[in-house]
Amino acid sequence: MNHMKKFFTVVLLAAGFMMAAAQVNAQNKFGYISSQELVSVMPETKKADSALTEFRNALIQNATDKQNAFYAAIDKFNKDSATYTEAQKTVKKTDLAKMSQELGGEEERIQQQLQQRRDELISPINRKAYDAIQSVAKENGFTYIFEKEAILVAPPGEDILPLVAKKLNIKLPTAPPAGGANPGAPRPGGGRP
Repeated sequence: MNHMKKFFTVVLLAAGFMMAAAQVNAQNKFGYISSQELVSVMPETKKADSALTEFRNALIQNATDKQNAFYAAIDKFNKDSATYTEAQKTVKKTDLAKMSQELGGEEERIQQQLQQRRDELISPINRKAYDAIQSVAKENGFTYIFEKEAILVAPPGEDILPLVAKKLNIKLPTAPPAGGANPGAPRPGGGRP
């Protein structure tokens, strides 16, 4: 009789745990999204990429102008140095050394300026994407939204990218049909459509 009582107690506890787990799962709705993919299809990203390319080209042109000015200054020094006094030569050499030093750090400055400009351009886009994800999650009852790249296995139906894209009025690119179906090929059965 004592064994029977223990068995029922274990069964009741197990049933209680299962009900509690089911209740927790019923209360929580999980979803996921690739925020990187979302940002990549946002029209603002294309504008930011274009602006960043223009900025990069301007920085490179500026560096090229500085380099050309440096080479011209060297040529002028070599051409005119015979007419310079020792004091003038010292001043000109100091100026050339300073120009050379500045050119040496130009690539690092370009990278820093590009990174700063990129952050300025992408920050509002990331904020807009984040706000849209938050809004879609709330509207559709999702308790948790995970980053897709951090998930190993997940059902396709829980990917909220289409919902967020719709919220942002973005048309997602469509994938080509699997199996490469030829639309002009006859249908099975040989009959007309």
